[in-house]
Amino acid sequence: MFSASGRQIDRATIIFLTLTAVAFIVATYDVRSSGEGVADTMREGTQSLFTPLQSGVDFVTRPVVGFVDGIANIAGLRDDNQRLASRVRELEASASESESLREQVIQLEAINGLTVPGELATVTARIGGSGASTFDNIRFIDKGSEDGIVAGQAVVDEDGLVGWVDLVSAKASRIRLIIDPAVSVGVRISRTNETGIVTGHGDGPLRLEMFRANEGVNVGDRVVTVGSRFPPGIAVGTIEASAKAEVGFVLRTGVNPAVRLSQLDYVKVIVGWSPIDAQLQDEDATPQTTVVPETTSTTEGSG
Repeated sequence: MFSASGRQIDRATIIFLTLTAVAFIVATYDVRSSGEGVADTMREGTQSLFTPLQSGVDFVTRPVVGFVDGIANIAGLRDDNQRLASRVRELEASASESESLREQVIQLEAINGLTVPGELATVTARIGGSGASTFDNIRFIDKGSEDGIVAGQAVVDEDGLVGWVDLVSAKASRIRLIIDPAVSVGVRISRTNETGIVTGHGDGPLRLEMFRANEGVNVGDRVVTVGSRFPPGIAVGTIEASAKAEVGFVLRTGVNPAVRLSQLDYVKVIVGWSPIDAQLQDEDATPQTTVVPETTSTTEGSG
């Protein structure tokens, strides 16, 4: 009994002491909080307890979160760069198109301002393509017989003689350039007024041959059409190398074309001239002589 009642007294004592300790602790927190409630004090205690743990978790997880955010930012930047690059390409294409249009306007103004010798009728056309290969010295234009173009007509641009029309359809024509070996042009040296023949030589300078030259030619001498197949006075090119005239020998040298054939865009076809016109001009320039038949008078005497 004593031992049992002693155990009961011990249990009651322990409960009492525990409750007293809890009351003391609560009272102590309440005093330290300077009037704040128990809940606030306990909350601050909890925060004090878990703040180091939260700091550790942040220290560990912050680099991971930053890495994930960086990957997301890189993907966004890549998309932005692609959009910017696409926009730059669009602006470059627009600028290139504007520059091309500006060049076309300049060339049209130049070709429309071209004065053809003799104020002959012309048709403005645009180069539409070249031959099947780089060895074909031909070009195609977007005007044909419906515009009054026929084979044999001269083609010029603002710099000089381009070539001549050798094939015509209703809406298009083919031009054979002056550098083609099949093209020969009667020419005159502006400085000396002597004549010769220029023949195409592919990509190299034109070949000039003068069969009755009395004077030599100098570098830079201007060479123009003499007026046979092509109208007179059209620029053909300039002398590439000086050459002397020798009796009994043909004077030969090169001529640099006046036209920049690689940059052809707009041209004019001279529709108001033909080789027949040249023949008529030659005939008109030839003095005409009238042959008067001789008459013989006979006097018969009467006998």
